[in-house]
Amino acid sequence: MTRRTKKAWTKWRELISEQARSGQTVTAFCRERGLCRPYFFVWKKRLGEDTTTQFLEVQLRETTPSAVRDTRVEIRLSNGRSLLVGRGFDAEHVRALLAVVETAS
Repeated sequence: MTRRTKKAWTKWRELISEQARSGQTVTAFCRERGLCRPYFFVWKKRLGEDTTTQFLEVQLRETTPSAVRDTRVEIRLSNGRSLLVGRGFDAEHVRALLAVVETAS
């Protein structure tokens, strides 16, 4: 991927994320920023199909005796929501759920 292509992907990923957090409709968001609405949807679809691996920061915290038995993992999302998954979770189901939750406004 060229540097120019990476910039475009980063720009549109940020715009789509910003629109989801804004609570605005796509039409209002695009009108306010002078973006082409059909082009916005093309990028939204393209980014939804992006299967490149992304790395996320993982923070470990000290456990208390009662938490030692708890094998769940909490995933905190950039939009302030979080998911709890238990031992033996299906990674594909979690990926699909994250895709829905991250793009929901």
